[in-house]
Amino acid sequence: MTRNKPFPKKRRLAKAGRQTKWAPFWLIPKIFGAGRRVHPARITTIKRNWRRTKTKA
Repeated sequence: MTRNKPFPKKRRLAKAGRQTKWAPFWLIPKIFGAGRRVHPARITTIKRNWRRTKTKA
């Protein structure tokens, strides 16, 4: 990729990077209940890795 990215493309890549993060820790008791031990990545809908799946950006 070029050294200087166009700003709209950079904005799309930044959004894609935010979507792949785990859910916040406080969402787990809110969704599953206080006693349930669940990994935060289970709530994240878009699971993408920079090696495996590429974006259309």
